Formats: sequence, structure tokens, C-alpha cells
Amino acid sequence: MDIKELKSGVNPDTHWYYQSKKVPLLAFFEDLVKAQGKPLTVIDFGAGSGFFTYELYRAFPQHIAQALLIDIEYTDEELAETKDAAIQKLRYIPEGINDAVVIMMDVLEHIENDLAVLEDIKQRTGQNIHYFITVPAFMSVWSSHDVYLGHFRRYTLPTLTSLLNNAKSKIDSKYYIFGSIFPLVWLLRRIKRSNTENMEEPTSSDMKPIPGPINSLLKAYNTMEMGFRKWNSWFGLTCVAEGVLKD
Repeated sequence: MDIKELKSGVNPDTHWYYQSKKVPLLAFFEDLVKAQGKPLTVIDFGAGSGFFTYELYRAFPQHIAQALLIDIEYTDEELAETKDAAIQKLRYIPEGINDAVVIMMDVLEHIENDLAVLEDIKQRTGQNIHYFITVPAFMSVWSSHDVYLGHFRRYTLPTLTSLLNNAKSKIDSKYYIFGSIFPLVWLLRRIKRSNTENMEEPTSSDMKPIPGPINSLLKAYNTMEMGFRKWNSWFGLTCVAEGVLKD
């Protein structure tokens, strides 16, 4: 989770966006550990607050050999506090880890050379490395939200597929999520675009706390929609790819 989102008062433990977005990750991990038949290491690259890994650990503690939160922004104090803990914060991926899943939750859009990062992760890790990747979708909804969060781009399934193919990584599944709310968000951001062009330095993201009843409704609706996610190859606010990063 992007730390900047926390500055706007968003609580991922309750906010509809994060509570529904974790659903496909949990489902992917459950299927993966069943197929592997052994605990896996979780490498949360660009982890930020580590929200998604903490959610994985709560749901599947017996299936996680170790959990590593990787982020170059972690302080020395944060590294020391989590040393040898079940969920450990590090600045870089230790070399030679086998039997792992790398999760990158809205990370690649922050990196100018996204291919180089994937190749570096492959070089650092050992064998049997899987991945779960999410990235924001469609440049047509580019707005001050992207500028504020420091994005270089938004993706489509074809561009994400091309990236993973160039990294010589196997794609098992790819799809869009948040499809039904895409038209409304597209319209709102198109309206805001003229203001974005004149805004030198946006001061906030679009992610805000919302009233409880509306939050509950959006959480229930989008969680339900996640059940049909693998049939959505047309549009959505987020691209998702699952597969094998390195055999």
C-alpha cells in the first residue's frame, strides 16, 4: 500500500477499496499453496505499509514460511524493530530465496524502468518463484491522482503482457478488476483532466475516507464482483497478472 494514501486518512483495514482488492490476492495464494503442497516465502516488493502481506499472514499463517516486506524507504529503526520477526522489513531482497511468491501491489507504475526491476528480482531469487502483480489501468483515466502518487504510466492487459513476456515470465492468468465502477471514474477523471494540466504539484490523491454505510455498500459490491474477475478481459481500474516469474 502506498504510504501517501495513509496521509489522506484512509484506513485499509476498513476502506472498501483495499478490503475488496485483497480478495483476488488471497484466492491466488490459497490456490498456490494447495498446488505447491508446502509453505512459501512471501516477498512483498515495494510493500509500503505492508497491508497486503499482513492480510495474507492473518489468513494463512501456517502456509507462510517467512514474509519479507521490501521497500527502500524503510528507516533503520523499522528494520531493527522487525529483525527476525515473522514479518520482516528489509530494503532489498536477500539473494537465493527459493519457493516464493513475489507480490507487487501497484508498484511497477512507480518505476521508470519496470522491466529492469523484474529482471533484477529474477537475478536475486532462486527457483520456483511465482508472482501476483497489480497495476493501475488505462491512460485515459490518468489524473492528478497519478501525478500525486508519482506514477510513470498506467497499463492495459496487452502492455502488462508484453512486459512479462519481455521478462521471460509465464502468465497463468490476467484480468481487470473494478470493472463496473470504471465508467464513472473515467468520466470524473476526464472532467478533472483540464485542472490537472494546470496543476504543477497535486497535494492529495483521490482515495478518501467515506461514510460508513456507503463504504460498506461499496465493499460488499466490489467483493462480490471479484468473484467474476477472471472473465473480465475488457476494462477496469486495475490490471492483474498471476504466474511464474522464474522456474
